[in-house]
Amino acid sequence: MRTEAVNRVKLVFGLFDVDGNGYLEADDFDVMAERVIQAVPTAADAAKSAMLAAFRKYWTTLLVELDANHDGKVSFDEFTACVLAPERFDDAITDFAEALSALGDLDGEGLIERPVFVALMTAIGFQLANIHVLFDAFEPTDADRITRATWAHGIKEYYGPDKAGIPGDHLVGNPTG
Repeated sequence: MRTEAVNRVKLVFGLFDVDGNGYLEADDFDVMAERVIQAVPTAADAAKSAMLAAFRKYWTTLLVELDANHDGKVSFDEFTACVLAPERFDDAITDFAEALSALGDLDGEGLIERPVFVALMTAIGFQLANIHVLFDAFEPTDADRITRATWAHGIKEYYGPDKAGIPGDHLVGNPTG
């Protein structure tokens, strides 16, 4: 497992641990889902529902795969073991990636405008400077838009245990790096 992958997952764990208690719990995912959905109030209801379902599947997958003692919590070590194991987490992350990118495609044309991307990524908790560097790494069009497919691929790639030098690495650390 690459250091870059662990750093990416560490960042996501910290963002998803909404209450900061060191564990992921169902409430963390409910709060995060609400934040993300509220970031784009004009999104279609179907896209909002799909995003909520994707957050719930993400949480349920973690719970089923990891919560051996049935305490309803997932630690960082448990989280890393699951999300960086494609055979255990690919379906959940694919649904999440598709739902998030669809939520950002407000007009249904398959493109996400920078302000919408920024709103969604800010709602998750990523740093603004890093969000812009990531968007630029996705090589936006002259109209400053990226494709849904590019973003969905970038999300799935972010969780790859053997990936390094990917656009998602821009979310970790110094935004100029």
